Amino acid sequence: MKTSLCACCGLNRRDFLKLASLFSGSAALSALAGGCGPQATTPDSTAENASGTETAAAGDLSQPVKIGYLPILDASPLLVAHANQLYEAEGLTTEQPILFRSWADIVEAFLARQVNVVHLLSPITVWLRYGAQQVPGKVVAWNHVDGSALTVRPDINEVSDLGGQVIAVPFWYSIHNVVLQQLLGQAGLTVVTRSTGAALQPNEVNLVVMPPPEMVSALANQSIAGYIVAEPFNAAGEASGNGKVLRFTGDVWKNHACCVVFLHEDDLNQRPAWAQGVVNAVVKSQLWIRDHRAETATLLSKDGGPYTPHPEAVLQKVLTGFDADTYAQQGAVKHADWDSQRIDFQPYPFPSYTEELVRLLQQTQVEGDNSFLQGLQPAEVARDLVDDSFVRNALQAVGGPQVFGLPDSLQRSETFQIARLGRSPLA
Repeated sequence: MKTSLCACCGLNRRDFLKLASLFSGSAALSALAGGCGPQATTPDSTAENASGTETAAAGDLSQPVKIGYLPILDASPLLVAHANQLYEAEGLTTEQPILFRSWADIVEAFLARQVNVVHLLSPITVWLRYGAQQVPGKVVAWNHVDGSALTVRPDINEVSDLGGQVIAVPFWYSIHNVVLQQLLGQAGLTVVTRSTGAALQPNEVNLVVMPPPEMVSALANQSIAGYIVAEPFNAAGEASGNGKVLRFTGDVWKNHACCVVFLHEDDLNQRPAWAQGVVNAVVKSQLWIRDHRAETATLLSKDGGPYTPHPEAVLQKVLTGFDADTYAQQGAVKHADWDSQRIDFQPYPFPSYTEELVRLLQQTQVEGDNSFLQGLQPAEVARDLVDDSFVRNALQAVGGPQVFGLPDSLQRSETFQIARLGRSPLA
């Protein structure tokens, strides 16, 4: 009986349909249907990686690093490590990183083994490992902290003004969806997910999934009233004059992760030296970025290298041009005492964050079957989803947690505070 949709993905048709149901747009669905063809099945992926049966020696570094990324600054550590040859410094070989336009596409490529090092929205990793897909992947490090915002039309001044409007999120399983729904709930608004054009009540906000590169133009043509997404698309909305930042997510959840480094579990088990080299390079890249923000903006701009289509001025606005006082005056920053950056970089995946993430996801509305979430135990997910052994080693190699301003204990408490005088009921 023929049950497999395609050998390279290893997904049966039922799992394929469940996966596809969470992805937006015909282009994403087309990529899933056709992405397991010749472009996604290289000799490496079919002969060695996809089978998972050939056990490599612990010191095997021969597998090339194949990076998949979206054109957002969350990907900076992976890309800067490539540009500065930090993977090669660890004895690894790399291929040119592959740019994808949507989270649907990058997940499909990871499943197909077209790429083996990706940055994913942290909630996606929960969905992949524990949802219908049961993907054996692990979080090995954070890519960054904060770095996202809610951008809206210039005439919108409060979250309560979003009633009756359509807001775009990049994926149902995203920090953006989690934080946005908390903001809307506190403002007394109800989340709905309807086809665009459907009539909305004054207290309803319609959420739609949209690839990040499409959000700025959608705001400009007023097909949406706003979007919540990673940088630099918020800065791009500001630069266009069609949008303004209503709230930074890092001003709601202090120093939260958004994107994390996700690897196949068999690579951790069969190629630990390779995995350690990848994480070493990412940690060293983050350390370099913290001291070279302007250079990073230049390097990742459309004129500075092959990595993103963004103008340098937009990237500089995110990485070097953050003025907390100005944003505090317009209400986008309500916790100036947190002393947060617009985006910052540190690699350690705090267990307390993963636990809080699971609790928040259990009370967040998403499309598709999310019944698996209710059976998750936050502490168990923090232990099972994340392997912090590689990043701990990498931190010691660069001088310890203190070089990133982290506590030696590598423990913290989560701060999730929507308004200055009120805390989220989930915090």
